[in-house]
Parts: sequence; structure tokens; C-alpha cells
Amino acid sequence: MKATVFIGGGRITRALLAGLRLAKYRGSLLVYDRHPQKLRPLRKQYRVATENDLQSAIAQARMLVIAVRPASLKTLLKQIGEINRRLIVVSVAAGIPLAKLRTQLGQPVLWARAMPSPACRNCRGLTALTFARNFPVAAKREVTNLFSAVGAIVEIPESQFDAFTVTYSCSHGYHALATLANAAENLGLDKQIALYAAAHALSDGIAAWRDGNVSLRALLQEAATPGGIAAAVTKAMDRAGYKKSIQRGLAAGFSRATKNSKLL
Repeated sequence: MKATVFIGGGRITRALLAGLRLAKYRGSLLVYDRHPQKLRPLRKQYRVATENDLQSAIAQARMLVIAVRPASLKTLLKQIGEINRRLIVVSVAAGIPLAKLRTQLGQPVLWARAMPSPACRNCRGLTALTFARNFPVAAKREVTNLFSAVGAIVEIPESQFDAFTVTYSCSHGYHALATLANAAENLGLDKQIALYAAAHALSDGIAAWRDGNVSLRALLQEAATPGGIAAAVTKAMDRAGYKKSIQRGLAAGFSRATKNSKLL
């Protein structure tokens, strides 16, 4: 049976494997990495087949998930060379557009891009997908089935991919959690209670929006009563440049994604 083959045994591959095993995904999985020390723990922890020969791994693939850093992608694709059979290839390399990917590996290859969240390790991920023109319906179903096993998926135009990439990252939540908890500690709150309170403010508050049918505007009005403490906090944060710092951060990430597009 042909397998879904992950090229690269790094962080996102580990997160996907963890989620797929948690979801009891039944498809055959195989991981290639040029570093044998990465493969041993993957075999043991996730019960997957591994391969340290690139061409042998590709020969076993029905679908390739290329999970290497953008800077490594050009070298890897040269090592893979020409593929003379129909093969689904999904790139998770941020910023590298389909127009460039489609010039690689040969005409029979069906290219797609995916941007999966590390939260997929707990099956709470979010993955954006975009497909090359004329991507067959059946092949698209195979890709969506893989990523939907570990969380929600959204199919978006490639023109929006970089904006999605800089917005959806769990790093926003972790950064906000650390910053909010640290500020609470500075006010004298116990470290663990500060972290617990900050996590509630972020995760439970957002879950209330996601799971309910109340608009974000209405929830903000409810939580930050005019003249109250929460309103004073949010106004002070905005005056200090909170909104502008978020805008600048996303713009910096978007710029990096644009630079990545020139790596191939």
C-alpha cells in the first residue's frame, strides 16, 4: 500500500503525526529525514515507518508532504529530481508560491500548499489549504482528509495565504499569555494564579465567542463596561500602542513571507 510520506522529521511533522495517531488515522505513514537521530524517536513514539534514503521514500509515496524550511526547499527539490508518475505533493514551506513549485519535479505532479498549526498535535489544529489549477477532485479529497483528521481546515485563495500565515499562528496566543501573566505577576499576583487567570482571559473568552452566536462587538461591550476596570485596561493598552504593535508585527511577518518566495 502506498503511503503518505513526510519529507522532514521536524516540529510540524511531529505535531501532525501526534494528531494523526490521536485521531486513529488509518492511512499508512512514513517519514524521511536525512538525520537518522530524528527518525528513531519518531518510530518509537508514533509507530511510523521511517526511511533515510530519499528516493526509496518517494517510491513508496502516494502523497508527499514536504515539511522542510523554505531555505532548504530548493536543495531538496533538486535532490528529488524528476518524478514521472502522478503524485500528490503538499508543501508546508511558508511563502513559496504554487507558480514556482509547479515548475519543479515534473508535469505529472499535483501541487498543493498547506499551512497547518502545531495545535494539530491535540486535534485542535487549523490548516489552510490551496491547490494548483485543475487539481482533481479526488486528489483534493485525499489532502483534505489528511489535514481534517487533526482539526479544522479552510480552503483559501493563494493570494491570501501569507496574510493567513502571519495571523493564525499559536505564537500570538502564547506570546499574549506570557505577557499578560508577567504583567499580573508584576502587580503582585502569584505566578501560577497569574498564568491561570491570563489563560482564562484568552482561551475561555475566545471559546465563548467561537461556541456562541454573540458578535465579537457585543462581547467586548459586555466584558468592558464603560467606566469600569476592563474598559480602563483596554483603553490604556490602545493608547500605549497595542493595535499598532499588532499591525507592525503582522507586517513584519508578511514581509518575511514575501522574501521566502524568492528562495526558489
